Formats: sequence, structure tokens, C-alpha cells
Amino acid sequence: MRERTPRNIYAFGFTSFFNDTASEMAYWVLPAFLASIGAGPAQLGIIEGIAESVASFAKLLSGQLADRMSRRKPVVVAGYFVANAVKPLLALTTHWGQILGIRFADRFSKGIRGTTRDVMVAEAVRRGHRGSAYGLIQAMDSAGAIAGPGIALAVLAMHYSMRTVFWLAAVPGALCILVAFFGITETTRGEDGSGDPAPATKPISGSNLLDASQSESAIRGLVRRLPTSFYYVLGAVTLFSLGNSSDMFLVLRAQSVGIPVVEAPLLGLVFNVTYTLLAWPAGRVSDRWPRRRVAAAGYLVFAIVYLVFALAPSQLAIWVTMACYGLFYALTAPVLKALVVETVSEDVRGRALGVFFFTTSVATLLASVITGELWKVYGARLPFFLSAAAAVVAAGMLLAQGGGKSQRLA
Repeated sequence: MRERTPRNIYAFGFTSFFNDTASEMAYWVLPAFLASIGAGPAQLGIIEGIAESVASFAKLLSGQLADRMSRRKPVVVAGYFVANAVKPLLALTTHWGQILGIRFADRFSKGIRGTTRDVMVAEAVRRGHRGSAYGLIQAMDSAGAIAGPGIALAVLAMHYSMRTVFWLAAVPGALCILVAFFGITETTRGEDGSGDPAPATKPISGSNLLDASQSESAIRGLVRRLPTSFYYVLGAVTLFSLGNSSDMFLVLRAQSVGIPVVEAPLLGLVFNVTYTLLAWPAGRVSDRWPRRRVAAAGYLVFAIVYLVFALAPSQLAIWVTMACYGLFYALTAPVLKALVVETVSEDVRGRALGVFFFTTSVATLLASVITGELWKVYGARLPFFLSAAAAVVAAGMLLAQGGGKSQRLA
């Protein structure tokens, strides 16, 4: 008999939808807003570089804490509250340093809540339904990435100011907080239907949180307790991430073959529509087929997309492959989360996710730097060819290790 999706998964899905709607409303007008207050690309680079670095470190910290907490819902709700409380403050800013502070708070809160939420998702569903759960949440998140820019464009089309867009972002932000507070329920270790015994994990309390020796022990435990199978998967994903530069390079490549700048948001729309439609089905497929094979298929799709962008035979080819790019995300983003939590034991899921997010974020940042330099010296084709090659090798690594067995280790 088919099992119903738990209420928590829908709650997480709707919080992701409303939160991403608010975030994308603000994000897509931020570069133009910075220019309007006298800042430029250099300041935008500083803001986004610091914001993403903070998010990466926060995910690592969150993973450590998630395995020690007896109650995780307050962290998730607080993360959504802070992020959506500060976004409307963009309407009051007059200097780029103030925007930096707001983005810092936004991304830090995202990092803190993100890993904790993903651990709660793993506990909310049975082992054979985690791909579907992560896929549903990812689809809702991507739907927000469509709704947000759409609302922002509609507001600007009615000749309202960019500051009005920031104020209006408070509406989906408030809905996100309400759903998180009233919709999410606390999860408990050992009740995910996996049959695993609940680990003897000591919750955080005042004295042990501040115990320096215990913190050092936790760091040593992180290295000691994560299995080799996890590090193998991490190695494959890190190699891929070193070729997975910012999607803005795809937009630049599209512009270099004649697609107008004004159509760049439409490229993002095509990608996000495909991603939204396919993320949940892809997650469900990974519940029935080995997750490594599904993720490897996603990497091969990525390789094809980057090969086409490298060759750029026509504008039509760019549009079609941009739609296929959404398939790559659908086959990897939710599936890899499920693969990671099922490659480790229950009591170190948070640590594993934290290390996974942090390592891949750093690798992706390096990829953008490397791609930019290669593009400047050798032109656009070489970095796209190298990215495709890295994806093929990473796919081969996933296919070579253990088939579908790893997803039954947890």
C-alpha cells in the first residue's frame, strides 16, 4: 500500500516556497538597486562572496549542533524568522554596507536552519521515501524561485519602486514564518521507520555547550565516525563541484552567442520550470533505483549541457539545453541529500550534511574563480569542456562504487 507523505514534509515544502518567493523577489532587483545608491559590481561581489561564505560555515556549524540537539524545531523556525525579518529592511538602506549586513544575517540564518531541517526531513520519513521527500521540498523551493521574480517584475511593471518590492517581500516572508511555527512538528531519533535504534546522543545544555574539551572531542569524532563510503561520495561530488561554476557563466555564454541581455531572466525561468516539474518525480525515482545511479545520470546531463554551451551551435540549442539543465538539478539536488543521510549512521547525519554542504560550497566558489580566469585567457570553450569532463569522471566514480547498497547502510 502506498504510504502518505507526512505532514512535516508538506510544512517544510510550503516554508521553502514562501521563503524562496520572498528571497527571489529581493535578489533579482538587488544589482539594480545597488547601482541606484552608487554601488557597483565590485560591491556586489563583496556582498555575495561574504554572504555565501557565511552560509557555508553556518551549515558546517549547524550540522555539528543538529546531532546534539534534543529539539530542532526552534532552530529552524528562528532561521526562517531572522531571514524574513531582515529582508524588508532593504527598503530602508542608503549604503551598500547596510545591505551587506542584511545579506549576512539572511545567509547565516539560512545556513543554520538548512542542515537542521534536512536532518528533520530524514527523521520524518521512512528510508524508502527520502528521495521523494527531498524532491517535493526542492520542487516547492524552485516554484518559489519562479514566483518571486514574477511578482517583482509585475510590481516594477506597474511603475512601483524597487523599495516597494522589498516591502512586499514581507508578505510571503510572514507566511513562511507562520507555516514554520504552526506547521512543523518536532521529530525524534529512531522513529523514522528505518528500524535503527536511537543513538545515545547527549542533548546540548548550558555547561556542555561551553566545554572546550568537549568541542575538541566532537571535532575528532567528526573525522573518526563518518565512514569511508561517505568520503567516497564526497570526493566524487567535490570533483564535480570543482567544475560547477556559477550559473551566471551560462548566462554570459548565452549572451555571447546573441541572446539579448533582457532575455536572461527568461533563461532562468525555463530552467526553473523544468526543475520544479521534475524534482519530485526524480526524488521518487531514486527511492526505487540506486541513488548513485540517478545522481550519476544527472552529472551526465550536466556534461551534455556544458558541451552544447561550449560548442554553441545555435540560439535554439542554448534554449533547449537550458531547459535540460533543470533536469540535471532535479536528478542531483534532492537525490544527493538522501544519499548522504543514508551513507552514515543516524547519529551523525547532521555532521555529514554539514561537511557535504561546506565542502561543495567551497569547491563551487573555486570553480567560479577558475572558470573566470580560464575564460579570460583561453576563451569560453575550454572551461566548459573541462566542466563537462569533470562531470563525466564524477559520474563514473558514483557508478563504480557499490551500486545501490550504500543507501541501505543507515
